[in-house]
Amino acid sequence: MKEKVEHIVNWIKDYAEQNKKTSLVMGVSGGIDSSVVSTLSAMTGLKTIPIVMSIKNKDMLALEHAWWLEEKFSNVSKRVVNLEKIFHEFENASKYLGADSEHAFANSRSRLRMMMLYQVATSTNGLVVGTGNKVEDFGVGFYTKYGDGGVDISPIADCMKSTVFKMAHYLNILQDIQDAPPTDGLWDDGRTDEDQIGMTYDDLEKAMVQDELGAIVTVPSELEKLDMYRKIRKQNKHKMEAIPVCSMDKFR
Repeated sequence: MKEKVEHIVNWIKDYAEQNKKTSLVMGVSGGIDSSVVSTLSAMTGLKTIPIVMSIKNKDMLALEHAWWLEEKFSNVSKRVVNLEKIFHEFENASKYLGADSEHAFANSRSRLRMMMLYQVATSTNGLVVGTGNKVEDFGVGFYTKYGDGGVDISPIADCMKSTVFKMAHYLNILQDIQDAPPTDGLWDDGRTDEDQIGMTYDDLEKAMVQDELGAIVTVPSELEKLDMYRKIRKQNKHKMEAIPVCSMDKFR
């Protein structure tokens, strides 16, 4: 694990230096992914700005991680901001327009956070560092388009969730965070990632590998999970592909 961690830390640092960026900005939710990414970022020695953003969500684990990170690394400068009032105004305007979808509001929370991250990154000559893992970013597309999917770099997007957990253990991330069920913190009812997806991360990883290898699955329970994975992937594939462009080649 030491080699993997060092590889990612060096990759982040090299990319920032090559692009003459002097800070690394990321949102921290108290989840395993953002905790690992913010720690890896801090290990580069570059100015690291983890931001806790409150919008109708419980932030205790996020705050505890931010405090832990700031105590551990002298180059870390945490930020805590309450976006509740801004979101409330947006919510009222949306309802006035008849646009009151609960799912849309969850995505809008993510997009508001993205705006905050880029405001800080642009003001500090920084990069917005993504916190998505491989099964979310390239498997089932479990992220918000132009929300948490709107980033400059993605250090752990080639790492499975199981690998992220191993990194968290290696990095001594707070045990409460390692033990907490993964959640994006975008829903009023506190539903977990697995509640939303309808599959466990272990099952998602297994199905993703089977799908990539074109494995022949005959066990009914595994086939059902593989079919579910493919269904979710198909629904969200538009997030993982380039935006469709109407070609004008016929006129050239």
